Amino acid sequence: MDQREKFGSRLGFLLISAGCAIGLGNVYRFPIITGAYGGALFVLIYLAFLLILGIPVMCAELAVGRASQRSIASSFEVMERPGQKWHLMKYLGIAGNYLLMMFYTVIAGWMLIYFYQFLTGGPVMDHGADVEALGGFFGSLLGQPLLLIATTAIIVVACFLVCSFGLQKGVERITKFMMLALFALIIGLVIYSFTLDGAGAGLKFYLVPSVEPIKRGELGTIITAAMGQAFFTLSVGIGSIAIFGSYIDKKRSLLGEALTITGLDTFVAICAGLIIFPAYFTFVPGATGIDAGQAGAGFLFTTLSGIFNSMGPVVGRVIGTVFFLFMLFAALSTVIAVFENIMSFWLELTKLNRRTVALINIGLFLVLTLPAIFGCNIWSSVKDVMFGKDFIDMEDFIVSNVLLPLGSLVYVLFCTTRFGWGRKNFCDELNAGEGVKMPRWVTYYMTYALPVIIAILLGYSVVNFFR
Repeated sequence: MDQREKFGSRLGFLLISAGCAIGLGNVYRFPIITGAYGGALFVLIYLAFLLILGIPVMCAELAVGRASQRSIASSFEVMERPGQKWHLMKYLGIAGNYLLMMFYTVIAGWMLIYFYQFLTGGPVMDHGADVEALGGFFGSLLGQPLLLIATTAIIVVACFLVCSFGLQKGVERITKFMMLALFALIIGLVIYSFTLDGAGAGLKFYLVPSVEPIKRGELGTIITAAMGQAFFTLSVGIGSIAIFGSYIDKKRSLLGEALTITGLDTFVAICAGLIIFPAYFTFVPGATGIDAGQAGAGFLFTTLSGIFNSMGPVVGRVIGTVFFLFMLFAALSTVIAVFENIMSFWLELTKLNRRTVALINIGLFLVLTLPAIFGCNIWSSVKDVMFGKDFIDMEDFIVSNVLLPLGSLVYVLFCTTRFGWGRKNFCDELNAGEGVKMPRWVTYYMTYALPVIIAILLGYSVVNFFR
């Protein structure tokens, strides 16, 4: 095998790994789901799932990646014992990566459209704060398949172009710039949101837990949503994090790195709420939360767009432009990270070079994204046969609530049981290097309790979906 590329710096590893985790799941999905499912109560349950599910699974992924020095294409094959079938996980993993990008790149294209709209003072600002009119404008955009194909193609081509230049010269260089810019943008937006009149009410809803959702019998739904969000936001379970573990050395312990990545991811998610809820409670009269029926893309592109327009033609345009640039950077960081995993999969299984792999996958995604695009317009009737879900919602559910937890279960079982890599080998890899060490009791928890928790939550999530 050729000499494997390495990151140029630890900062590069942390920012790119965090970039994979930090994406639309944080800045788009997290605040909306939080508003729809209990506010601060959801936040508490979500943080609990990060601790008991997210960090342990991320440690498992990083350990498999670093120990094997391979992507999910062959990491299990070089670590499993003869006759074992753990390598079949590569099919679930790569399917998850492709399925995720089949709708994620389409939504990233929506961010590009709205960034351009606010940057140029386009028609989105002509509707003022009229949510119904903005909803019609958003619907008209989704009703233009050629426009969506064009914006999705821009995202796909640009991100594979970055990956084609290699790990250090392409992925690390571009992602470091975007992540640092993202942090600067989000801090500026948080400071501005704190100056709004409704900041106090918004922060109370967001940060002070209420038992009202429990009284309404919504606890089970909140738990399911929080589990899916914890897996989705960290991108664990399909090898997207393991690939970056394969690019690092053993100078630092992996638990410390996992804590840092999760901390950066959570910081951005929390800050996104600190931006959105003060603005929402300021500009939406009588706001008490986000209706669960509105907890979709429409909220971001209608209600929030209306909020920005309410700020005035100058301030609203500036804030809207900065906000959607921030959203675009968050989306692109994840797309580049997942594309790098897909790229590595091909490089390990074929003799093709990066640019050839990029060209092949650009062609593939221009076709694979069509269901998500057409599901918004010419194939919209598909909802009638898919439990009321369009292609984007269905693909999102399969990735977030099935493939990510199922893949996480496989990683945990492989790392902790005697039928896989084994707990001792896992602990040795995890604790190699300087930094925070994994306590022994946590490894026992990962061996005996964590798989049961993931399996129960996975089963409940699927049953709850069909109910």
